[in-house]
Amino acid sequence: MHAITIPEPGGPDALQWTEVPDPAPGEGEVLVEIVASGVNRADLMQRQGHYPPPPGAPEYPGLECSGRIVELGPGVSGWAVGDEVCALLAGGGYAGKVAVPAGQLLPVPDGVDLVTAAGLPEVTATVWSNVFMISHLRPGETLLVHGGSSGIGTMAIQLAKAAGARVAVTAGSAEKLAACRELGADVLINYREQDFVEEVRAATDGAGADVILDIVGAKYLARNVDALAVNGRLAIIGLQGGAKAELNLGKLLGKSGAVTAAGLRGRSLGEKAAIVAAVREHVWPLIGSGRIRAIVDRTLPMREAAEAHRLLESSGHVGKVLLTV
Repeated sequence: MHAITIPEPGGPDALQWTEVPDPAPGEGEVLVEIVASGVNRADLMQRQGHYPPPPGAPEYPGLECSGRIVELGPGVSGWAVGDEVCALLAGGGYAGKVAVPAGQLLPVPDGVDLVTAAGLPEVTATVWSNVFMISHLRPGETLLVHGGSSGIGTMAIQLAKAAGARVAVTAGSAEKLAACRELGADVLINYREQDFVEEVRAATDGAGADVILDIVGAKYLARNVDALAVNGRLAIIGLQGGAKAELNLGKLLGKSGAVTAAGLRGRSLGEKAAIVAAVREHVWPLIGSGRIRAIVDRTLPMREAAEAHRLLESSGHVGKVLLTV
C-alpha cells in the first residue's frame, strides 16, 4: 500500500506519499481499507516532530478514517468483511489500509456518505468525552467554545444545542462567526476585536460560562478562569497558545471551579472503547436523524496532504478538511 511518511520532521513538504508494507490485523483488530481520513492539528504537530505516536501505533499520521473492512483479526465479533465503518485511530489514517482495534470502530451513520464519515470520529469523541463525560454540561448551562469554526468547534456547538445548552463561541472573522451562528451559536465573539471574558459576562448577566472548551492552553488559562461561572469547568484539549502558564488557585477555589486536560490518542484501549461506545449511543442517533451533521470545508486527494496541512496552519477553513485515497 501507500502511506504518507515523514522521513524528517519539518514543514508541510516533509509529507511524502510512499510505498510501504501492508498492515495485518492483530488480536481484536480489523483491517480497514481506507477511503478517506480527517486532518487534525495533532497531525501537524506530529509532522513537526512534537507529537510522536504512542507505542505500538502506526507511524503514519492520521487519527480518524472511514473505509471498508477487508479482514477480521482473531477474536473479533460483531463486524463483517465489507462493512462500511469509520474509526478513531492512534495513528495510520494517512494510508491505504490501517489495522484498528474493534472497540474503536463505528458504523457509518444513516444519511452520511462514506467520505464525509471520516470527519466524525475524532470530533465527536473529543467533544462528547470532554464536554459531557468529564465536564457534565447540562441543559440551561452556558458553554464557551474557543475556535468555534474549527472541526471540534462546529461539532461542539451542535451537540451543546441539542443538549439544551446556550453556546458562546470565539472566532477570528465575521465570516467564521456567521458560520457558527448558522449552527446555532447564541453569543458570537471576535477574539481579534473583543474581550471574550467581558462578552461572556455580559451575555450571562455577570455569571460567566459553566463549561469552557479550550484549544489554546497557556495563553488563555488566566482569562478562562476569569470567564468561568461558580462551579464552572474548564476543559483544555489543545495547546496552540503554549503549555505553561501560572494558575491562580485562589481565584479557582473562590469559584469552586475545575480545570481538566484530556486528549484521546494516548488513552488506553478500554478508555477509547468506552468513549466510542458512548458516542455511538448518544451522538449517532442525532446524526442519523439529521439534527447533527459533519461540517466539511473541503476534500483533497491524499497525495495533497501537504496542502491540507497548509490550510489548517493558515486557519483558512471552517469545519473539517478530509483526504481521500
